[in-house]
Amino acid sequence: MSKKPGSPRPKRAKANRSKPPARASRAGKAPKRGKAKTASANFLPTRDQVLEFISTYEGTPGKREIARAFRVQGPQRVALKGLLREMEEDGLLERGPRKKFSKPGELPPVGVIEITEQDADGELLARPVNWQSDVAPPTIVLAPAGHKDNASYGIGDRVLARLGKAEEDFDYEARVIKKLGMGAKTVIGVLRAGPGKDWTLEPVDKRERGDYRVANADIGKAQPDDLVEAELLSPTRYGPRAARVVKALSTMDDVHAISLIAIHEQGIPVEFPKEVIAEADAIKPATVRGRTDMRDVPLITIDPADARDHDDAVWAAADDDPKNPGGHQVIVAIADVAGYVRPGSALDGEARKRGNSAYFPDRVVPMLPERISNDLCSLVEGKPRPCIAVRMVFDKDGNKVAHEFMRGLMRSAARLSYQQAQAAYDGKAPDVPAQITEDVIIPLFKAYETVLKAQGKRAPLALDLPERKIEIGEDGHISRIREVERLDSMRLIETFMIAANVCAAESLEAKNAPVVYRVHDAPSPEKLTALSEFLQTLDLNLPRGAVVKPGHINRILTTVSGSETADLVSEVVLRSMAQAEYNPENIGHFGLNLQRYAHFTSPIRRYADLLVHRSLIRALGLGPNIPKDGLAPEEVDRLAQTAEHISGTERRAMMAERSSTDRYLAHYLADRLGSEFEGRISGVTRFGLFVRLKETGADGLVPIASLGGDYYHHSESLHALVGERTGMMYRLGDDVTVRLEEVAPLKGGLRFELLAGGRRADSAERKHARRDTSSSRSGPGGRRGRSPSPRSGRKSGGKPSGRTGKRKLSRPGT
Repeated sequence: MSKKPGSPRPKRAKANRSKPPARASRAGKAPKRGKAKTASANFLPTRDQVLEFISTYEGTPGKREIARAFRVQGPQRVALKGLLREMEEDGLLERGPRKKFSKPGELPPVGVIEITEQDADGELLARPVNWQSDVAPPTIVLAPAGHKDNASYGIGDRVLARLGKAEEDFDYEARVIKKLGMGAKTVIGVLRAGPGKDWTLEPVDKRERGDYRVANADIGKAQPDDLVEAELLSPTRYGPRAARVVKALSTMDDVHAISLIAIHEQGIPVEFPKEVIAEADAIKPATVRGRTDMRDVPLITIDPADARDHDDAVWAAADDDPKNPGGHQVIVAIADVAGYVRPGSALDGEARKRGNSAYFPDRVVPMLPERISNDLCSLVEGKPRPCIAVRMVFDKDGNKVAHEFMRGLMRSAARLSYQQAQAAYDGKAPDVPAQITEDVIIPLFKAYETVLKAQGKRAPLALDLPERKIEIGEDGHISRIREVERLDSMRLIETFMIAANVCAAESLEAKNAPVVYRVHDAPSPEKLTALSEFLQTLDLNLPRGAVVKPGHINRILTTVSGSETADLVSEVVLRSMAQAEYNPENIGHFGLNLQRYAHFTSPIRRYADLLVHRSLIRALGLGPNIPKDGLAPEEVDRLAQTAEHISGTERRAMMAERSSTDRYLAHYLADRLGSEFEGRISGVTRFGLFVRLKETGADGLVPIASLGGDYYHHSESLHALVGERTGMMYRLGDDVTVRLEEVAPLKGGLRFELLAGGRRADSAERKHARRDTSSSRSGPGGRRGRSPSPRSGRKSGGKPSGRTGKRKLSRPGT
């Protein structure tokens, strides 16, 4: 019996381990070992007797042990061999290593297993290594005895273990004998038909150099040009590297193959376990009982036009309190996921495991099943939905003077896209009802304009970099790539979501309740020094020796705004920033210039928000089922571990989204070899230049070896390559013209040749470059820098940031 994490635990009959293995007598009875009686020379056991013997034998018997048990001698040994072969052909027996027999799906008493996951109860689950049977592998749980709750073992470890029948939930229980190290490395690639009996595996990873050989016996059920997952075999002294196919993932003709590569590269779970789906399907919709009835409040959702789920709604009006003239009240209502996804449930375990939804040009890998994300918790127009809402009051200067949380039942009055909301406010949206425009949209924009006054004083970091969106047609290929227009309606939603997130952090702090903060550390001293030195080359000064605030950087961005160095400065500033993360310890949010901040507004797609909802429910006593829906004690105990985990899943999703975008763009440009493009240098490394095309946002490499005969200094502080003899300088942010020379769609790599761009460095810049320690030589007469092709990919450290088509995991700027 197999068991999935979080499923109920049925009782299992205990295995009888006390009786010694028996031998079958002529009459079918099992005589004790070592006390066999004389058997007839013509005796042959039945199939049932053989199976009974194998079931009770301590170990895995071979033909010799079976013959000895039934006292098969002489010519009957040939008949026994034929019987065992027939049973094997009929699927009753399996022949393992050293010609030992077992029932299909059974394991030997000692074997090598690999730890694959941890279930909702914290138990480590494993699978047999090199499972060859057509039946599903048995489920194995590690016994905790002998090593403190399995603390010394983790997912991916391989161990030698003693295997016995489990008594309840699982098929086998494993007691570790010895740790063998990490499991074999796996690789994702495309299986190609090779010469002779062998096949070739072409890896999709840009860092992989060369292909792998796959023996015909190791391809399993895979077909030519299938996308497969393969296990790397121990290297031999001579010949190409070898691999064995573990499973076929899809065909490369599948329109979803590109994103599937990225998903499997990063190990993002796709399919939901059966018990998770069953749990979601069994949920009954929430009612108004125990909640604030908000169905008469005309809350509206404003989202991207292609959004599938809607987890936030907004409403605003002038404040009618005479003590707050010119003020506004704003309600932000968020889907009440905590009312459906409770601590300790299968749904909760899977949501925590995933950490967040992942977005790709052709699909979404959701954190929660569709029954939750697209139905019960999606704030669908005209449908009653449970929510947790915060009502905020702002004064005439945009300062928040009060807020309160409530747990309610709402009904969205309208579902609008950003474009519709903007057009309605501008008086150009005949498809938006006039009442919605007058009663909701115009008050929202008036409140937003007021709140902007206080936001200007707060001075968050004003980096507003362009973003492109890849649109996929019905054939699975790119139909167009467009730059996302930044509308005031987008900034409005962003502003109110940030305000609601601040309210959540403040309310929890006031109650001394646990908080998973969204923190963003200030740039490190080393990065600030490097940024300051770079800005000095442009005659710009960043305060040194003082605490740098976002306002200091904003003044520099304002100074260069509209100049030819604006993009360069923005790129360098962005690279100086730390990465935001989740943490129960508060260090503030540098980018937003906020002392406390917690994600509250997207619990459908971020586990952090769900934890904040649960903490609010318990701390503020919100709504019905507080003990079941609120933050559980065991969650509080592992809050730091959870925060670290979901910070990792967020980074994992971002990496997968970027690599998927790279491959889509490479496929899009594959038929434009030899074409010329206008671009901008987006990265400078010791082995070449990365160039981002203005037309599509695709990034590719100009190898240093193609820049001509000169010795190039790589100046990290100038973010440039500077020629020793010619003085030619290629700097981050420079406009260039390139020709597309090579495309590797499978790896998402592009190689360009530089046709025009760069400039002569002045004497100060050339001296500055010589002082930097990193240098490379290019062209005839010099040592050629290694220049990876699109097939081998980019080296670490040179990958430009701000990729095309990146879908953020939070509202922009949060």
